[in-house]
Amino acid sequence: MNKEEKYRLLTEQIRSLIEGERDVVAVMANVAAAIHETMGFFWTGFYRVMPKGGSHEGSGQELVLGPFQGPVACMHIAFGRGVCGAAWQRKETIVVPDVEQFPGHIACSSLSRSEIVVPLFSKEGEVTAVLDIDSKELATFDETDRRHLETICRLFESL
Repeated sequence: MNKEEKYRLLTEQIRSLIEGERDVVAVMANVAAAIHETMGFFWTGFYRVMPKGGSHEGSGQELVLGPFQGPVACMHIAFGRGVCGAAWQRKETIVVPDVEQFPGHIACSSLSRSEIVVPLFSKEGEVTAVLDIDSKELATFDETDRRHLETICRLFESL
């Protein structure tokens, strides 16, 4: 089965999994597991936009680790920092063929070689989380991954 076919089946599986569910964290957990199992990526998970813990700055926000599959990960990521923070800031998907070439890349694992980060949006168009996927191989992610993962992330808008 090619990548396109895997993603089509995966998207239908995720639609069925989350139908009627309103708990976003539960949905993130199952979506991360489904993507990780189906596609065989190194790390698959979510970072949620949350208020900074203990911040004296008032209403500052950061990305906080959410449900994931894979080895331990960074727990907090600042706005605009690394691939995840940049996708949040730009409000767009970022595909990185070689993480060593991405300025400011945060190396949670030295085994990660390529990455894709897809933002999730509220109904009002604000980023609420990002889906972060890492691969041990260079140039793993392409337009097929972008298109299908963006479709999967749009499913969260109905929660």
